Amino acid sequence: MLNIALFGPPGAGKGTQSKLLLEKYNLTYISTGDILRDEIAKQTPLGKEAKEIIDKGGLVPDEIIVQIIEKKVIMNLDSRGILFDGFPRTVVQAYILEGLLLKLNSSLTCMLSLEVPTDQLIDRMLERSKTSGRADDNLEVINVRLQEYENKTKPVMDFYKKKGNFYPINGVGNVEEIFSQLCDTIDNTIRHDYFNVVLLGKPGSGKGTQGEILAKNNNLVYISTGKLMRREIAAGTELGLAAKPYLERGEIAPDEIAIKLIERQIELNKSAAGFIFKGFPRTIVQAYILDGLLRRSNSKVSLMLNLRLSTLDAMKRLNDRSKTERARVYDSSTEMILNRLEEYEKKTKPVIEYYKKQSVFFDADAAGTKEEVNERLQDAIKRGIREIRVSKS
Repeated sequence: MLNIALFGPPGAGKGTQSKLLLEKYNLTYISTGDILRDEIAKQTPLGKEAKEIIDKGGLVPDEIIVQIIEKKVIMNLDSRGILFDGFPRTVVQAYILEGLLLKLNSSLTCMLSLEVPTDQLIDRMLERSKTSGRADDNLEVINVRLQEYENKTKPVMDFYKKKGNFYPINGVGNVEEIFSQLCDTIDNTIRHDYFNVVLLGKPGSGKGTQGEILAKNNNLVYISTGKLMRREIAAGTELGLAAKPYLERGEIAPDEIAIKLIERQIELNKSAAGFIFKGFPRTIVQAYILDGLLRRSNSKVSLMLNLRLSTLDAMKRLNDRSKTERARVYDSSTEMILNRLEEYEKKTKPVIEYYKKQSVFFDADAAGTKEEVNERLQDAIKRGIREIRVSKS
């Protein structure tokens, strides 16, 4: 998950930048103040409890804050990640956030701190007071808020500096310049936070169809080595000429070709949320290669989806496909179909065992309509996101 805490003193511009970040990165917005007001307005049990405390002049305790944040997170488990605004404000809350995200098999990707000189902060808030109507935008209250920030919130900076995921951002300048700095920092960080899916299954199990749908629905980049090789063949490139005889026989092309194509796709999509790999790895050696390719971006395989289909059903599907415009050269004869299925049994089945040992394996029945199969796979994706999402290392 891409989890960001936007940090900075009052008047630093967190509200303005939050709106831009939410739209660009498709995140769930968590502002403790906004959520509290919403809970109170809806008169939920938590809202009533918080209102009673506030009405008596007290501060809402961390126990309630945690509950409302957890409630919001659980309601948005399928989002790409979370943008925290106004939390954590103390070191205690920083530890609370660590525990909360750990419970979700995740962690804070980065803390971005908008740095603005104190005199400019005061000028901004005094200027804002002319139009905002906010009671706390007067010089006396502003000074109190800034002192509170210095005393309680700045130590949170040190907490994340020690963890190595604290990034100061120059908060002086126009909105677009500051936003550009934030995005550059996030894009460099999320290279370490990919969610990567490998699709395996017999020839004819529907990996291509399902891979494209899953990629679109989960904001992932679809990488099919077969599709990429066919594109190279059509373009008459050197890689295409090298791959062509192997694809015509329905055999696995040399690893050097697949490596170059996958490296290129990853480089072209560095800011993606992650990748879905179809057609690679098909051997144990390729599984090791993919691990190496992903490790270059401090990433790894997050989930392996196995599309389970009987040999008889696989043969029927491939035979049916051979009579359509989607036919592949290697669908042209029963002998070639059997050769591909035999190759799968000998070379690809061990790859499934490899991922089982890594506890990233999910099995799904590939029989049924396209929609039925997709629903099963989407459920597996959701479980994978919840259970085995990779925390930033």
